[in-house]
Amino acid sequence: MSDRTYDIVVYGATGFTGRLVAEYLNTTYGVGGELSWAMAGRSESKLASVRDEMGIPAEVPFVVADAGKPETLKAMAESAKVILTTVGPYQLYGEPLLAACAEAGTDYVDLCGEPAWMAQMIVKYQDQAEKSGARLVFSCGFDSVPFDLGVWYLQREANARLGHSLPRVRGRVRRMKGEFSGGTAASLTATLEAAGKDKSVIKLLTNPFSLVPGSRGPKQPHSVKAEYDEKAQSWTAPFVMAPINTKNVHRTNALAGHPYGEAFLYDERMMTGDGPKGEKRAKSAASREKMQNVMLAIAPTRWLLKQFVLPKPGEGPDKEARETGFYDVLFIGSDDAGNEMRASVQGDKDPGYGSTSKLISECAAALVQDIDRQTTGGGVWTPGAAMGDRLIERLQAKAGLTFKIEE
Repeated sequence: MSDRTYDIVVYGATGFTGRLVAEYLNTTYGVGGELSWAMAGRSESKLASVRDEMGIPAEVPFVVADAGKPETLKAMAESAKVILTTVGPYQLYGEPLLAACAEAGTDYVDLCGEPAWMAQMIVKYQDQAEKSGARLVFSCGFDSVPFDLGVWYLQREANARLGHSLPRVRGRVRRMKGEFSGGTAASLTATLEAAGKDKSVIKLLTNPFSLVPGSRGPKQPHSVKAEYDEKAQSWTAPFVMAPINTKNVHRTNALAGHPYGEAFLYDERMMTGDGPKGEKRAKSAASREKMQNVMLAIAPTRWLLKQFVLPKPGEGPDKEARETGFYDVLFIGSDDAGNEMRASVQGDKDPGYGSTSKLISECAAALVQDIDRQTTGGGVWTPGAAMGDRLIERLQAKAGLTFKIEE
């Protein structure tokens, strides 16, 4: 890998999130410093326009590549140690680049929150990535880094303080301010349309262990209703990102050799507060999600939402909204002996854009600078299993995240 031209190539640098990634790399690592990086996209002129608009120095190189031209993806993959891609929905546009990286032995990070596609890609490219040495890491944004690493951190501390892991963990989103991502909306729509064409996709979406091929695992806690959580002392409602986050947490556990235990139980929910107001908010949120699921299951409604309601890919909140956003996630671990530990993960920007652009950038940087290819070989990884403690250190030092145990 020492012969590669760039440490990191940002593919999709002209898109909304890709621009933020390029801006972050420039601000944090500069040009000609410890990390060499390039901006990639279909049009050199558009790359130049975005570079100038974002105040990025002219010295930052460009790579012209197009998903419709496999030879350009091959050349790009062979030029980099890590390809960082923000071009989704991945089930529509992602496989050619993933295949190019798996073949070239190039590390890969994305923002994918599309579990059915991920499950299919794991089966299809795991062996090839193992042979080439490519480390392919899905879900390196808000879904699912804070959740994957939050559980990892809690279990690490439990082993240090209690001498064992905790077989039951509850992930509870205490507070969050941020807008719905246009890319996430497009991924959701594409997933629903795929499920309508192929019923096997539904099984992958509903199976909590679909990212662990051949594994069934224990029955997981799951509810679509408003519920009072005694551990959290709050009413709770379903959390929209739980279907992808929980699957990644279980894959991390499996890839790491089940340090959380083979009977590990995990779920995620949104806290809405205590008392009557909290109950009302929880019931309203649960009812709203149920109605959305029913509406989204109807093809004409999906089309209308895509046209008029859901944000489009490439759209996003303004700088003030990104800067004033935040999130605070609580993890409550317990065992049958009555032991309990709590950890929290907090982020300082809006989750879908401001924080996500930093998260994926540091995942890419960690693969370049921190994670030895001899100890973490090729394959399809999760952020937790591939980077674990080293990534936690980076995110706290550079990306505005805080991991702590709550006494």
